Amino acid sequence: MSVRLGRAEAWSTLADAHTGIFTSLRADGVPVSLPVWFVALDEHIYLSGPSGTKKVSRVAKDPRCSFLVESGKYWAELRAVSLTGRAHLLEDRDRQREVNVALDEKYSEFRVSRKAMPEATSEHYSVKPATIVIVPDDRILSWDNRRLDLG
Repeated sequence: MSVRLGRAEAWSTLADAHTGIFTSLRADGVPVSLPVWFVALDEHIYLSGPSGTKKVSRVAKDPRCSFLVESGKYWAELRAVSLTGRAHLLEDRDRQREVNVALDEKYSEFRVSRKAMPEATSEHYSVKPATIVIVPDDRILSWDNRRLDLG
C-alpha cells in the first residue's frame, strides 16, 4: 500500500493541523520558515498577521512559497503534507470576512488577550492585519507511514 495521501485526504490533513510551517523567500533568495496559524479553505491556505511584518513584505516581493504540516512522534507514525505555490495578499473583502471567521473558530481558545500581552507585543498586533493566501501548485507531496504494514 502507498503511504501517499489522496488529494482529499491531504486537504483534510491540512485543515485538521494546528500549526503550519510557511516558507517565503528573502530578496537574496534565502528561505525563511515560520510557524503559523492558518486555515485551509477551498484548496487554498490562508494565514493572517500584522500588515507591517517581514513575511507580508516578502510575499509582496516574491510570491514563491512552500507550506508544511506534520505530525507523529515515531517513524511509523509520521504523517505530513507539503506543498509549494504562490502567495499573495488577499484583497477580496467578502473572502477576508470568511477567513477571519474560520481563523476565529479554529484558534479562539488558544489566543492570549491583548491585555495580558506586554505593551510592545500588544502594539505589534494592534495594526491592521493582512491576510496571505497560498495558491498551491497542482502537485502536493504527502505521506502517512501509519499505512505501512510493519507486521
